[in-house]
Amino acid sequence: MWLVPVLIVAAVGVGLALGGSLRRFEHLRIHRWGLVLTGLALQLVPVPSVGGVPASVIGPVMLATSYVFLVAFLVANRWIPGTTWMAIGLLANLLVVTINGGMPVRAESVARAGADPTTLERTIDAKHHLMQDDDLLWPLADVIPIPGPLPLVISIGDVFLYGGISYSIVQIMRGRRRENPRPLAMWFPEYRGKHAPAHWRMPVRYRAPDRAATRRSGTER
Repeated sequence: MWLVPVLIVAAVGVGLALGGSLRRFEHLRIHRWGLVLTGLALQLVPVPSVGGVPASVIGPVMLATSYVFLVAFLVANRWIPGTTWMAIGLLANLLVVTINGGMPVRAESVARAGADPTTLERTIDAKHHLMQDDDLLWPLADVIPIPGPLPLVISIGDVFLYGGISYSIVQIMRGRRRENPRPLAMWFPEYRGKHAPAHWRMPVRYRAPDRAATRRSGTER
């Protein structure tokens, strides 16, 4: 999908124009890489045939599951800027895929993007289907045409997702992000131990005393 790399390059250009630097990505701590890799794999791999289960059933399940993994990844890294917008986009896509058994694609939008809707039935994958009259929440489906050498039709959820990715890149390059705490501090907000960011740590008066220090001072009994 050509739109994603184009947006990434554009976001990097904006970040550089605003005085940002790509070197700031070196200090970005990201957790749960397996979640995002699994989510992307479920979207990219072909739909397999499993026994007598049709691809029209397996495909939507794979697509919905991929969104769940991606949202979980964003929750685990919610301190990174733009994750809220990305999560909103993924949840919108998850909703329409779940209730319609796949992502509906509007034929009229395909035509406006410059493609031939009559060929869509032969080229569309098992995770999508041509929009039918009984599809629900159709405004959240793939209805936004993007003309070009490789025509695209995206959803409003994709707009939030790609916008969040672009915003995240620009803000990270500008150094405008909070530190991403380690998993223990992330899932248990009351944790203030040594693996939490400095501004999260428990005040000294609440920590256990340093026994080595007390022996040196002669106060240990």
